[in-house]
Amino acid sequence: MSGALEHIKILDLSRVLAGPYCTMILGDMGADIIKVEAPGGSDETRKWGPPFKNNVSAYYLCANRNKKSITLNLKTDEGVAAIKELVKESDVIINNFKTGTMHRLGLDYETLAKINPAIVFCSITGFGETGPYKDMPGYDFIIQAMSGLMSITGDKESGPQKMGVAITDILTGLYACIGIQGALLERTVSGKGQKLDISLYDSAVSSLVNIGSNYLMTEEIPRPLGNQHANIVPYQSFKTLDGEMVIAIGNDSQFKALCSILQKYEYSMDDRFQTNPDRVANRDILVPLLQDILIKNTTAHWQQECQKNNIPCGPIQNLDEVVKDPQLQARNMFIDCKHPTAGQVKMIGSPLKFSRTPISVRHHPPNAGEHNEAIVDKLVAKTNKK
Repeated sequence: MSGALEHIKILDLSRVLAGPYCTMILGDMGADIIKVEAPGGSDETRKWGPPFKNNVSAYYLCANRNKKSITLNLKTDEGVAAIKELVKESDVIINNFKTGTMHRLGLDYETLAKINPAIVFCSITGFGETGPYKDMPGYDFIIQAMSGLMSITGDKESGPQKMGVAITDILTGLYACIGIQGALLERTVSGKGQKLDISLYDSAVSSLVNIGSNYLMTEEIPRPLGNQHANIVPYQSFKTLDGEMVIAIGNDSQFKALCSILQKYEYSMDDRFQTNPDRVANRDILVPLLQDILIKNTTAHWQQECQKNNIPCGPIQNLDEVVKDPQLQARNMFIDCKHPTAGQVKMIGSPLKFSRTPISVRHHPPNAGEHNEAIVDKLVAKTNKK
């Protein structure tokens, strides 16, 4: 069985996370990815650690499988010429250089589109290629701060908090992946490629969803609610006798069921708590009442009771518990891969489950320049013949 995108060839000039994450997803779906770095390897994540295994960074491994690696010096005419030659047979080229860099290299969209009018050119930057911030460097942490995400994460005691992962890089990688596939679909009609201008800042702001919509409707600046929900109550974490769990009440019927489990039937009849808007208005009264009861028994007890009554719930698990979770094991969300330097390594699998064209791991995350002989040397020989 072939991959869904096995007919697509992608030239990946990106590094760190947003771009590589995007191309890894496309590679998982079968696309032929050529990762391009400077001689010696210029993807910073190769050196981000510990942890390392035989000098291979865990960070680098997380976003670079299913790719081939070549090294080119794009500051030389030879390096630029090689990219232009590769563009002739590529469907997509993606980069995350600072705004203007590809133009200075002579590898801007207008130039490459003359070589291959069907090329899809995806540019990922911190703030986009237009606007007053276009020349500013953008890093996930800075974008989390500026986008408003940090202002709504944490609580009044902790102050603004960033997410535990580089969430704006991940979001941007996903948007880039969606945009590239959209452009490829449109190309089947028009026969033409186009340029995508994707920014971390735009992607982060788009993720504000209901919180952003709340502000646009009311102009009330939202406050950080910790593990609580801005529009639904109770929808948060609670301490139990032996840990913490999340209970997510999505409607009034579920709230009545929760009151039954807690043997507090009167809460569901209380005018302050009968409907979700009532509960949101009176969260500071209701939540402590629920917490006083939930802390008297174990997470397993409450989870069992909630599940029997179709109440959404789940324990707060650490990563050791996550990796051992039987559901994730059944879904192949942790996979083994043999790496020529690191040896046997474990990686997080793909959440994409195709019925006819399943995800496959065909290539380990490559060492820098691992495929120079197979790709660059043949390219040079081909060019010399001309």
